[in-house]
Amino acid sequence: MELSTVRVVVVDDDPLVRAGLRMILGGDPAIEIVAEAADGLDGMDAVARTTPDVVLLDIRMPRLDGLATTQRLQSRGDRARVIVLTTFDSDEMVLTALRHGAAGFLLKDTPPAELVAAVRRVAAGEPMLSPSVTAQLIAAVTRPQDDTRRLVAEQRLARLTERERQVAVAIGRGLTNADIAGELFLGVATVKTHVGQLFAKLEVTNRVQIARYVHDAGLA
Repeated sequence: MELSTVRVVVVDDDPLVRAGLRMILGGDPAIEIVAEAADGLDGMDAVARTTPDVVLLDIRMPRLDGLATTQRLQSRGDRARVIVLTTFDSDEMVLTALRHGAAGFLLKDTPPAELVAAVRRVAAGEPMLSPSVTAQLIAAVTRPQDDTRRLVAEQRLARLTERERQVAVAIGRGLTNADIAGELFLGVATVKTHVGQLFAKLEVTNRVQIARYVHDAGLA
């Protein structure tokens, strides 16, 4: 799905970060920043008031942090998709955001062009996990494996067909749907279908969780 104009709410307690995001995103005629907020509570109000497509959300904020905000937005049923802004300084915070339904992750020093592309991709329904971000996230959250984690991962992956397994391994390498389609000689729509099957069979809600199973099983 392509959106003609992507409506964005920026939530970050640092006014310089908000200004930078406003300048970067404002340079794209297809993106409109409809509101800004300095904490999660004001951010939730802004989302309710403006019904954006995407929320750029910092993890560390006063009053209501990004984790709680992500969870409340999902519980409230908001259609806005959340991109978490992070420096990967807390592994558990990133994992919690994933469990709460974050659709994307961006480093705060992401190049402007990549930031704009990420917002557009997430708005169009594709989770944003670029190869570089995926690699850093996996490195940050993967602990030394124990037998239990490895066995759980292997049992989950054993549910997959060979093609689904290939797609899962590609996701573990941080490839986008388009990259996977090119590598496996499939249509993008077919890849999306396989990804949907992975979500169901592995009982996950995002691509990073797929990648963690792949890494725990020693496949990437």
